[in-house]
Amino acid sequence: MWKKLTGLGGALLSAALVFASPATAELKDILQSGTIKIATPENFPPFGSLGADGEYEGYDIDVAKMIAEDLGVELELVPVTSKQRIPFLETDRVDLVISTLGANPERAKSIWFSHAYAPFFSGAFAKPDVSVASIADFAGKKIAVTGGTLEDLAITEDAPEGSEIIRFGDNAATIAAYVSGQADVIVTGNMVALGIANDNPDFNLQTKFIIANSPSYIGVKTGNIDLLQWVNVFVLHKKLNGKLDELSKKWLKTPLPPLPAL
Repeated sequence: MWKKLTGLGGALLSAALVFASPATAELKDILQSGTIKIATPENFPPFGSLGADGEYEGYDIDVAKMIAEDLGVELELVPVTSKQRIPFLETDRVDLVISTLGANPERAKSIWFSHAYAPFFSGAFAKPDVSVASIADFAGKKIAVTGGTLEDLAITEDAPEGSEIIRFGDNAATIAAYVSGQADVIVTGNMVALGIANDNPDFNLQTKFIIANSPSYIGVKTGNIDLLQWVNVFVLHKKLNGKLDELSKKWLKTPLPPLPAL
């Protein structure tokens, strides 16, 4: 069983719940209350968004459901925007944040992070018949990339002689150029590549190699050590039993890559 808050009515209900029943955060309190409040993406498919049936769906939604199931409590989804993720956790509006949250030193001043549970990266993508295992293999190939991005800077510095790097003004132009056959390889983020794969299933687009890794972590309020420890065991368990790999294949169309542990 789980509840969701959507639209204006959901926002008002969410606001009421903040004052009526704040998130408990401590593991023992969550277990005693029988409910866990988890912040998930409001509109960021395939991690979290409203599905055709009006219910939230996605990678992060499924992870939240598994957490509630393993805890044996009811799940209350709290859809959030990117800017709301950390404030909602700090002010006890939610117990956990599962919303493509990247870890960095600045954010770590405010909250704690679990082990990584989901991949988020930029890389080189191409069809199966294109042999590319590293930047060194760009020689003799046309590479589409959005100019001025981190991906552009990374490949420009290390690209071998004979590489033809074709830069475009934005992601839409880069995608259009690759799809139309103007390049052998596209260098971009995995969510952009997933969109190409979904729109062009005959491409059988593959991740050839990762250029920059920025995986997602579960956010835990600072000081809740028991909850953090439980979440880390949960992530480890789902890696070992293949459940996160299943979610990665289902929503991201790729096997779960190795993920870092904190």
